[in-house]
Amino acid sequence: MSSPEEKIKSLGIELPDAPEPLGSYIPLIRTGNLVFLSGILPLKNGKLTRVGKVGSEIKTEEAMEDAKIIVINALSILKSHIGNLNNVKKCVKMIGYVASSDDFMEQPKVLNAASNLLYEIFGENGKHARAAIGVNVLPLNSPLEIEFIFEVL
Repeated sequence: MSSPEEKIKSLGIELPDAPEPLGSYIPLIRTGNLVFLSGILPLKNGKLTRVGKVGSEIKTEEAMEDAKIIVINALSILKSHIGNLNNVKKCVKMIGYVASSDDFMEQPKVLNAASNLLYEIFGENGKHARAAIGVNVLPLNSPLEIEFIFEVL
């Protein structure tokens, strides 16, 4: 089985520089072997990929792409702090918030894109506990925000 670093390359994923925090918080905190990542938005080059609510302004498939972008941003933050993604032992938990129109109920489907990408990269170690939460609005009118907990060496 290939390592997470090799898998990322084979999937054609290029990790960007870790995004800077957009407020008065730190992007990651480690306690023991657990690493807690702050809520991450779908940013590319410092800008949101799109804004609005999923189910009205944004299609489910677009939100699924944003979920993958968030995972890539999360991994770039994680790598910048632990040095190498081969040091990830397990993705423990993911908590996803989806800015949703009143009748939108596919939050789990949106977050499946993030969960599936973690599985592709880390194999069984990418499987995690998860919450998929629909909310009225998120920072900067982002369609998604995801938090992560990883166990590392």
